[in-house]
Amino acid sequence: MSFAMPAYSSEWTPGDPDSSLNAGSFDEVEAPLNAEPPHPVNWNLLTAEDAETEWIELNRWVNWLRRTYGLPASIVPPLWHRHPELVWELSALHLHWLCAYDPDQHGSAPFGWHRDFADARQRLHDWVATSGTRLERDRLTRQITWPGETPADPAEDVVIGNRDEDFVHFVVDDVARRRDAEAEFYARADSL
Repeated sequence: MSFAMPAYSSEWTPGDPDSSLNAGSFDEVEAPLNAEPPHPVNWNLLTAEDAETEWIELNRWVNWLRRTYGLPASIVPPLWHRHPELVWELSALHLHWLCAYDPDQHGSAPFGWHRDFADARQRLHDWVATSGTRLERDRLTRQITWPGETPADPAEDVVIGNRDEDFVHFVVDDVARRRDAEAEFYARADSL
């Protein structure tokens, strides 16, 4: 999974009726796209179709979380989706929240979630500080080059224009990369 700031390779038109990515898909926490029970998400292994669903679900929940708890950009920055360390942390926190608030869960489970949420906020703050992403600017998380490795390109700040547009393009590109990888895999399997 690549988290680089791309020149957008996929076409997307806001309001496209054939896309599950539309203005309403960002905030409807009450209407899950995924009807399955809560489960851990391994972002490295998702199919293209599953990735699109998981991205939208996580984005909806992160929007709800940041608004409900008044979280600053130093905890959840606008381009969190471009930072794998934030994606993994927020994804785990989302799963924990889903399980804690499941109707069959013990009544004290939400208290445990809030205790763990306090720890997660500190980790998110640390990740955001390390990556250097901010409210109006973003840069890729700096990579440390170990001896013998090719030096990483310098990370440069990019101005954040429209966060929701960036998210949609990011997801469209991620889904397209996954579809290409799936097609290549099946083409190789068919040739055996």
